[in-house]
Amino acid sequence: MTPPAEGAAHRLTASPASEHSTLTTPAEQLDPDRRPNPNAFQQWLALTGRTLKTMVKSGELAIALIAPLIFTIGFYLPLKFVMGLQGIDYAQFLMPIIVLQAMAFTAISASQLASREAQTGLTTRLKTMPVLGPVPLISRMTSGLVRSTLSLAAALGYGYVIGFRFSAGLAQAALFCALALAISLTFSIGADAIGTLSKSPEATAQALTLPQLILGMLSTGFIPETGFPEWIRPFVRNQPISQFSYAMRDMAEGGVTASTLFPALAWCVGLIAVFAPLGVWASMRRR
Repeated sequence: MTPPAEGAAHRLTASPASEHSTLTTPAEQLDPDRRPNPNAFQQWLALTGRTLKTMVKSGELAIALIAPLIFTIGFYLPLKFVMGLQGIDYAQFLMPIIVLQAMAFTAISASQLASREAQTGLTTRLKTMPVLGPVPLISRMTSGLVRSTLSLAAALGYGYVIGFRFSAGLAQAALFCALALAISLTFSIGADAIGTLSKSPEATAQALTLPQLILGMLSTGFIPETGFPEWIRPFVRNQPISQFSYAMRDMAEGGVTASTLFPALAWCVGLIAVFAPLGVWASMRRR
């Protein structure tokens, strides 16, 4: 029989080891169901659904439908008569820039969303959780594409009211819409990076509105190239908004040719090559 003193000493020496083995159980011995098991698709679905619900509650999707109407009325009515005197079907001529302005507007909204998430700390919080790195950015781009699709559909609907038509066939119409959404995605990735880095929705919107206005006004989206002074025509003709307008205008009427399509695609690919790495870096960087 073990003496009481020896039994107490045995318990004192044995207890820490037993407690240590209980509290520091290796991760591989835990229940596999309790281990973190990130699923990119489920994370993307949850974050995208959250963003879309926020857009519905805040009225952003409603604004996406109303903004093209404002652009259509504001751009079409003032110049319709003047362009008609020059023999230009202004509804057909103007439609690409209405769509491009709507896509740029959704990009600004994307930047404000990224700014709000960075400002409220959600972006930082997601980085401390088992969320796969690019998922938050992809979810924001997905919700942005939903908003862009609604805005594009609304713009085309308003365009049909003023007389715009797709006369080059269904394939060209599909190409028109695909290019518009690709441009929207390109702009949105760059805007998202700026919004994430700035953390100020107001400052971000102001910073992005000015380039949009300058490139829009100094383009062939509103008036032909001949309407500009000769010294600025090379810039007007070759800048991206003009090249997008040329291609989309041909897609709607007559069909686009390779010589018109290539510059637009080159601009789109070049911009995405710059914006995509910047957007991924801004979204995943550790502070």
